[in-house]
Amino acid sequence: MELGIGIGWRPEIADAVEELPGVDWVEVVAENICPGHLPAALTRLRSRGTRIIPHGVSLGLGGADRPSQQRLADLAERATALGAPLVTEHIAFVRAGGVLTASPQLEAGHLLPVPRTWDALKVLCENVRIAQDSLPVPLALENIAALISWPDEELTEGQFLAELVDRTGVGLLIDVANLHTNHVNRGEHPVKALDELPMEAIAYVHVAGGIERDGIWHDTHAHPVTQPVLDILSALRDRVTPPGVLLERDDDFPPAEELAAELTAIRTTVGAGTAPVRRGAGANEPSGARPQERGGAGWENDPGARERLALGQAALLSALVAGTPTPEGFDSRRLRVQSRALAAKRADVVAKVAPELPEILGRGYREAFLAYAKSRPMQAGYRRDALDFAEQLLIAGRPEDETARQLLTRWWEERAAPHPPRRATRLVRAARAALTRR
Repeated sequence: MELGIGIGWRPEIADAVEELPGVDWVEVVAENICPGHLPAALTRLRSRGTRIIPHGVSLGLGGADRPSQQRLADLAERATALGAPLVTEHIAFVRAGGVLTASPQLEAGHLLPVPRTWDALKVLCENVRIAQDSLPVPLALENIAALISWPDEELTEGQFLAELVDRTGVGLLIDVANLHTNHVNRGEHPVKALDELPMEAIAYVHVAGGIERDGIWHDTHAHPVTQPVLDILSALRDRVTPPGVLLERDDDFPPAEELAAELTAIRTTVGAGTAPVRRGAGANEPSGARPQERGGAGWENDPGARERLALGQAALLSALVAGTPTPEGFDSRRLRVQSRALAAKRADVVAKVAPELPEILGRGYREAFLAYAKSRPMQAGYRRDALDFAEQLLIAGRPEDETARQLLTRWWEERAAPHPPRRATRLVRAARAALTRR
């Protein structure tokens, strides 16, 4: 399926996207749209014949739990409403804990890397098949960017993805910016990853910008696309003609002229590649694969794999968002960087979900939220997080300014309950939180 050149649709650039020349298709964050009430700009694009592909961020197919049937149904509904030719998600985990670990479930609010192990591959393959059976159109999965590496990994990224495709037939969404990120942060060479990938499985490609700080590449989607990322796109183009290439931009949106220039650079890079190289049979065979792991019916039917993966992911996420000790084998410095990044993203997203909070709290919002986040892991999504943050401030008698406190009380009452929590309720919640942190 040929898609052409596309751009990530966001409400902030909706008008610009409609006017940009040469935009063949767009991608929308699936969780940010309501099938019965599509934005007018998306409806106009669809009426013009522009393809719209929903891109999910919350399934967590790389997690130890089986994917939520409700989340799958929601994604299927969006695919149908948009007339999408396929849907996409990520090879990542976004939550951990719960029944498999007999511990509270924690939300990362971010895409976290799956260990490239045979256990994780078994679980991922089963989860992907569940998703494929629940969706009305084909599924493609994206490689993610990461700051941290799992210890004792058994496969490279390319080998892991090749095995996944071989066992499930799932498509791939290759993000060349994420390959660059993993090169800087984890020392993984993008050309080697490209050599190991099953090129015929690529559904489309992502291109995005980022920035390097203190030797760490941050995949911000808020900066211009850099030349190293375009170079990886060119290297991919030398191997295969990608069916589609899409520019992602999620924040700090530039003028339409700059977006158009980036699209032109992408179009030029794709068009300037050499003739794609034909790959021989067996090129995707992982060099270190163990035969006993690679075949046979019931390969994924290993309940112990889910439990082992669940324990590892829960320990990592707890260290990142709840301040528990660094799990053995992880780089504690990198975990601290990731932990700060997660808290900062959490503060930013809550400010977007509940813009009244920074308006009421002013300059004190960010400091107050980060202090709250240190002892309050997110457990039920960003909207609940915003309410819990406001509740904790009110319990503590804050903000000190009486007018601001009255405004915050009114905001909380309108969304959460008739009255702020009484003393008995506060004691019960404090006791429950103390037990949770043990």
